Order: sequence, then C-alpha cells, then structure tokens
Amino acid sequence: MTGTGGAPAEAVTVTPNPALDWTLSVPGFTAGAINRVEAHHTTPAGKGVNVAAVLAGAGHRVAVTGWLGSDNAAPFEAFFAAKGIEDRFVRVAGETRVGIKLADPSGQRTTDVDFPGQAPSPAERAALMERVLGLASTAARGSPGWFVLAGSLPPGVDPGFYCELATLVTAAGARVALDTSGEALRRAVKSEPHVLKPNIHELEALVGTPLSSRAAIVAAARGLLRGETELVVVSMGADGALFVERGRVVAAQPPRVVVRTTVGAGDAMVAGIVAGRLRRLELAELARLASALALGAVTGTASEEWLGQVAVGEMP
Repeated sequence: MTGTGGAPAEAVTVTPNPALDWTLSVPGFTAGAINRVEAHHTTPAGKGVNVAAVLAGAGHRVAVTGWLGSDNAAPFEAFFAAKGIEDRFVRVAGETRVGIKLADPSGQRTTDVDFPGQAPSPAERAALMERVLGLASTAARGSPGWFVLAGSLPPGVDPGFYCELATLVTAAGARVALDTSGEALRRAVKSEPHVLKPNIHELEALVGTPLSSRAAIVAAARGLLRGETELVVVSMGADGALFVERGRVVAAQPPRVVVRTTVGAGDAMVAGIVAGRLRRLELAELARLASALALGAVTGTASEEWLGQVAVGEMP
C-alpha cells in the first residue's frame, strides 16, 4: 500500500456502496408535515470513507477503495486530496448514490433516506477483487496491514461478497476489521475476520435473540471469538460499548453529551479500534480512544476533549 507522498499506507478501507450524503438540518422534523431546512451540506461518505477520514485525521496513512461512480467522482476526489487519503477506488459507469440525512438538532435524532446505489458489472466486480488483492499483497509486507470492510452492498452483489473478500485478504497475510449487517454480516463471520464491530441490534439479529443484559451481550460476543477472530466490539449508543477478547472484557461508558448527529459515530469507533491496533494499545486504552473518537463524531468537537471523560472498566 502506498499512501500520498509515497509513504506506505497503514490501512485500507473498502466501501462497496459509497454515497454522497446530503445532510439537511430540520429542527423539529415531523413526518407528513411541512418542514423547513435551516442549513444543509453535502459530504462524500459511506462507512469505509468515513472510517478513512477519521483515521487520516488521527494521523494515520490510509487508502480507500470500492466502486465509485465516474459521473460524480469529483467531490470524492477533492475530499480525498484534502484529507491526504490515497484514492484507489475502481471507477464505474454512472453516478454514486445519494444519501439524504434529515437531522433534527432539537430532537437529537437523524432520519436516513438511502438510495440503493448502482449494480456493478461482472467486469467491475473483477476489477475490484483484483485491486483489493494487489493492495492486500502489498499490505502483508508491511506491519500490520489492516483492511476495513464496511457498509452495505450495492444491488446485484451477493451477500457473500464480504466473506469472499475477507478470505482473500487474510490469505494474502493482511488483517481484517468488519462492520456490516444482515446477511452480509452472517456470511462474513465465517471468514473469521480479526475484528467484528456490530451494534447491539446487529448482534441480536445475528444470534437470533434479544440480549437484555450485559452478561448476555458478552456471551453472544464471546460466541463469535473463534479461529482468527480476536476482538468483538459491541456498540450500544448512549450505553457505551463492550470490547470483548478471549479471557477479557472491557466496558467503556461515555459521559452524557448533547448529540448533534449520530451519523458516523460507529464509523469513528471502527477507526479508533484500527488506530488502537496500529498503535498496539492495551485493550482499555483502545476502548478509550475508540469511544473518544465516537464522541467527537456525535458532538462535532475534537475527540481529544473526551479521552479523559470515558469511564473504562473490566468486566468478568
């Protein structure tokens, strides 16, 4: 992996279904009523793109890949250049999808309206697999060579795509962090990614049962620690997150904050997890860093402000 300026990238994020997010600030948003927009902006996004931006902001060299529509690639290209992110996206015909975010600052909630994205052709799918294999082979010669596979899949892409991709990456000697949901998550777990980051609802769907206590959540997470999978992080919104390794569990509890937006909070946490692994942090410090980055995302403030305010403790 070669980052901007010729320096090797420390991590690659793979975003099969990126989006150009159009965020509308609508105080008191009410479905079925006339709503007035207070402010708006567009941002290149998609889970892997968001993770890459946070990693780059934290001082790490990162590359991005996936499928990117050539007709509206310019905002992404400008964004990557401004952030110092290496652009290795495979260009495809047409436009990258738009995601509409209706943010209600008074209610501290966001309503997402997501378009499905374009289906890549067989040739475009093969091109991405070849791109990832090349990046993984280069990464394996570095240390430690992390890949983040993140987000939804575009139409026409088999739910087993992440499983296939993770198997390819690990076979090349690189390491994988996975953040997806539904059937894509269910299948990808079989590839034994090194890190899994489901939220509580995704974990409940995966195990097929409600998880009403922390003990139940930990037990479900421990059930995923098999083979190469070494860390499962379960995010729970305002209730914090559980960081589960074999023989050890760390709970991170954030302080109460004013939430500006929930968009990108989970992605910031994934970035913190990968940054923690890159920095070889001990689990409690990794949990603190990941939680602080997530707090920075939801409050729109510098994550450094939150490092000392996250309560971190061991669980049985």
